[in-house]
Amino acid sequence: MATIREIAELAGVSRGTVDRVLNKRGAVNPQTEERIWEIAKALQYKPNKAGIFLAAQKKKLVLGVVLFGSGNPFFDLVEMGIMKKTKELAEYNCSVVVKRVADGIEAQLQAIRELLDEGIHGLALSPYNDERIARVINECHQQNIPVVTLNTDIPSARRMAYVGSNYFHSGETAGGLMHLITHGEVNIGIVTGSPNVLCHTERIAGFTACITAHYPQLKIIQTIENNDDDIISYDLTTRLLTEHPEINALFFTAGGVYGGCRAVTTLGREADMTILTFDDIPTTREYILNNIISATICQQPVIQGSKPLDILFAYLTTGELPHKEINYTQVDIRIKENMY
Repeated sequence: MATIREIAELAGVSRGTVDRVLNKRGAVNPQTEERIWEIAKALQYKPNKAGIFLAAQKKKLVLGVVLFGSGNPFFDLVEMGIMKKTKELAEYNCSVVVKRVADGIEAQLQAIRELLDEGIHGLALSPYNDERIARVINECHQQNIPVVTLNTDIPSARRMAYVGSNYFHSGETAGGLMHLITHGEVNIGIVTGSPNVLCHTERIAGFTACITAHYPQLKIIQTIENNDDDIISYDLTTRLLTEHPEINALFFTAGGVYGGCRAVTTLGREADMTILTFDDIPTTREYILNNIISATICQQPVIQGSKPLDILFAYLTTGELPHKEINYTQVDIRIKENMY
């Protein structure tokens, strides 16, 4: 196991400087600090954990979490993971403040600023894929406030780690699944959430790449955006199917599944429509059990809620870097027969 002395020798600095960096005990030149962390990660440095409990008690850590809005039932499941982990961390005098934001990029920026003003030590965030969000994450990094993204990523920013699905792979999985459960010529309507959410665009990219390369009988007719809103989804899906009666398959990449499926049943199209979705939320489960949705692809939301807090707490109490920068959750296909 690497020691502070070995790291100091390789970095060309004193052991005291390494100690200050690894234990966040004082200001160090940013370039030196970054070099020390790179060496520590390369050597798989692991601190002595005997004093974790005492160190956490003294620090009185506060972790902030920013998730997408309260109207999104998937994030209710993510929050379950957060609440479970919050109870565990409370024993170490570490508290967690959660904000749910539904009103776009400016509202998310405001939520982050409010948490920073409250003095959080680390941030877990489901970010919009926007340069303004990337800048505020970079500002956190400069202030030694680690950020872990969850559910959706923003790789251009200096976040410490990402916890969530490999969305391009999930999209590819959906493309292969659509091929397996359909026959003949398939005309697809894509119902997505927002182009500013990376996971939505990556699912479409993976799906498109898969069917273009392997399944030419699967054709995308049109893509609509519902902002994860069931009312908007109902209206837009109704219009989509009315204007394009040739559509016989729907691929939902985000929220708004309930509203979109209600449009299908209202138009009486459920018998000739193949529908693929993501996530196991109550309304999606109901439509699967009633043979409206053919299958849904899940992504372990509880882990997405708990693991970022684990990563932040370990780093803030021991200086331990995450084992992996990218932490993918499992791809889990659910159909009527395995909806437990």
